[in-house]
This record gives sequence, C-alpha cells and structure tokens, in this order.
Amino acid sequence: MVKRQKFSAVLSRFGVSTGVQVGSYVDVADNSGAKEAMIVDVPGVKTRVRRLAAAGPGDLVIVTVKKGTPQVRKQISYAVVIRQKRPYRRPDGSWVSFDDNAVVLINQDGTPKGTEVRGPVAREAAERWPSIAKLATIII
Repeated sequence: MVKRQKFSAVLSRFGVSTGVQVGSYVDVADNSGAKEAMIVDVPGVKTRVRRLAAAGPGDLVIVTVKKGTPQVRKQISYAVVIRQKRPYRRPDGSWVSFDDNAVVLINQDGTPKGTEVRGPVAREAAERWPSIAKLATIII
C-alpha cells in the first residue's frame, strides 16, 4: 500500500526549504519600532508530534516582539519572512541564502506596519506579498 503525501495550504511552494522554526529569533527589517522578534506560530502548517512548525521566505508567521520601542514590545503580531540564512534552491537551479533571518511586521489585512523595508527581500516573498515588494529597495 502506497502512502499518500499531504501538502499544506500555506507551504504549497514545492522545494523551498524552511529555514526558521517556532522559537527562532529573527530581525525585524522595517521601521515599525520593533528590532527583534520570536516566532511563536506558523498558521496553516500541520506537523508531526514533537516536530516544530517551520517557515520559509514569503510565509506568514505569528511573532512576539522581544526588543524595540515600549509601544510594540510584548505584542503579538503577524509577520512575513523576507530573508533566511539556510540556503534554498530555486527552480532555475540557483541557490540563495542571506546573512540573517528577517521578517516584516504586517497588519491583519496584510499591509506592512512600517513605511520602509531595510535590506534585500527574497523574490519569493515579493511575489506573494506585493505590498512588501513596493517598500523593498532591492529584491533578490
């Protein structure tokens, strides 16, 4: 009997390695006032027992702000992963990795909380989130 493979609705992009998981500390790459955040959940990802949910570039995550201005600290917020350290392979055969793991904080409706994005943004994130692509200075 052959096992059937299950694909998650959020991580339907086949072949993109997930580089940040629940509990990972990530840099916040916008000017919303947050500096560092911790990933607490990846919505829509179902995993095996005792396996942590993970996300890659372009994925939606739920974070709690650990460092930043007092107005944004200790707040739960949605964010989008825009960079990851772990190398991942693109369909054209090239491998991409960044110097850090970074996210951009967003509102419930998907608009960014900040008005600028510092550093490069992965092409996968820019394609899935056009509002983030508008604020990006460079897309890799």
